[in-house]
Amino acid sequence: MAEQGGNKDTRRQTQDTRPQKSREGGKASVSKAVSDFVDNLSDEHRMLVVLKAQLYGGTWEPMLDDLRNRLAGEPYIFKLVNRIEDDITRIEQMRQFETEHNIDLADYVDLP
Repeated sequence: MAEQGGNKDTRRQTQDTRPQKSREGGKASVSKAVSDFVDNLSDEHRMLVVLKAQLYGGTWEPMLDDLRNRLAGEPYIFKLVNRIEDDITRIEQMRQFETEHNIDLADYVDLP
């Protein structure tokens, strides 16, 4: 039973420290890649990360659905003013980066 408690603590600790950047040697390069990527995000990219975190439950799919539905003239949840196709491209780029590096950019971008 003591081991189970230890496993729970370890599991909880791992979940709580996900944005921690350099715990193991292999993560140092990921941390640098993440840092460089976030530092180079445009204001438009950052706004999309904020919207994902605050309006779409932290996932890209509902936001992409809204944008694509708007382009197709179908019902959508949230209106983004313009540059829908550009926003879709930005989201796909950031979603791919998150997947490749197993991160959530919202953990690295200052949210209002």
